[in-house]
Amino acid sequence: MRFARAKWLLILLMPLSIAPGRIPNHRNLPNDAYVWQRRWTPAVAGALAESSDLIRAWHVLVAEADARGKWSFASVDWTALKRSNRPVILVVRIDGQLAHLNESPMADQIASMISQWRRSDVQAAGVEIDYDCATARLATYAHFLSMLRVRLDPALPLSITALPTWLSSPAVNEVFAQAGEINLQVHAVLNPHLGLFDRRQARVWIEELAQHTAKPFRVALPAYGSRVSWREDGSLLAVEGETPVLAGGDTAVELMASPREVAALVDDLRDNSPANLVGIVWFRLPTDDDRRAWSIATWRAVMLGKPLHTRLEAMIGHSDTPGMNILVLTNTGDLDAELPLSVELPGACVIGDGANGYRPVAGAVRLTLQRQQTGLLRSHHQRIIGWMRCAPTQSEIRVQS
Repeated sequence: MRFARAKWLLILLMPLSIAPGRIPNHRNLPNDAYVWQRRWTPAVAGALAESSDLIRAWHVLVAEADARGKWSFASVDWTALKRSNRPVILVVRIDGQLAHLNESPMADQIASMISQWRRSDVQAAGVEIDYDCATARLATYAHFLSMLRVRLDPALPLSITALPTWLSSPAVNEVFAQAGEINLQVHAVLNPHLGLFDRRQARVWIEELAQHTAKPFRVALPAYGSRVSWREDGSLLAVEGETPVLAGGDTAVELMASPREVAALVDDLRDNSPANLVGIVWFRLPTDDDRRAWSIATWRAVMLGKPLHTRLEAMIGHSDTPGMNILVLTNTGDLDAELPLSVELPGACVIGDGANGYRPVAGAVRLTLQRQQTGLLRSHHQRIIGWMRCAPTQSEIRVQS
């Protein structure tokens, strides 16, 4: 395939300002990461080895109870975890749609599972409960955590994930009292129509949590994307992450956490953050075979605070159809590039169409392909975004970020 190179406009970083009355502290915020894969592949083990030098501890999903209370277990590669030489926090997920928590039996089951794993020579550094509890049921959740705490080894720290919506309830303090540490989730908590992550809103929630409790907490930040689909009546049908979901839906959109947006928040927190914010937990560990996550190179660049310069180019290539050419986005850089907002085709191109998330703009002076949803193009990857009928020498293309 022959290509004619075109122009690319770099996207500028948008730094956050320091909140009034706060003293810059230039803190080091250690990085943890969620290993949320249910099925461990060689790519997961490879990602552990490649990233362990930047990670304080792994938060490993080991078991989850679904909306009916049925348990399933991740196929964890304990050998790969040991080789990484990092502490392991065992994460037990409880589906937020579970109708009845059944505190005592649930606490017994979890404590028994933890004991079995530890007898199998799993060196657990702690236990974390991930339960998206409805705000109205926080008192029940607090009681459950108190029952679980007395069933666990007193030397084993207990932590929880927390939702921003909890902060409006007086009962949240009862929940926090049961945990040694809190992980505040600031991604995928808004209406999906509003996106996956809002760094300014995340900052507000971080400050609110710090005012609620003196307990140490970490903030869970996204390094991934999701496909969200809705039914015809507007209700949510499915959220698809690293695991494909067989759900069609009447409307679907790809959401992606922008590395630049997340990096801007991280930079701000390093310079100006509550004293009891003790680190970051990344969701989720990127792997080479996870198409809805950042590349490992981009993730490492964000953690290290490196400049996020990308090299995205638009090219014209020949197709097998006479008189038809294809338009290809190519990322020749070492970092993931955000898909451009629009691509304006040469003036000689009057017939064409979009593909893979791009559509023509009606009424435009030139044939212009517009992005329908945010996304990333991984480093050293390509994506065909349309086709046109025009001479390949007419290759001046305008790309808008």
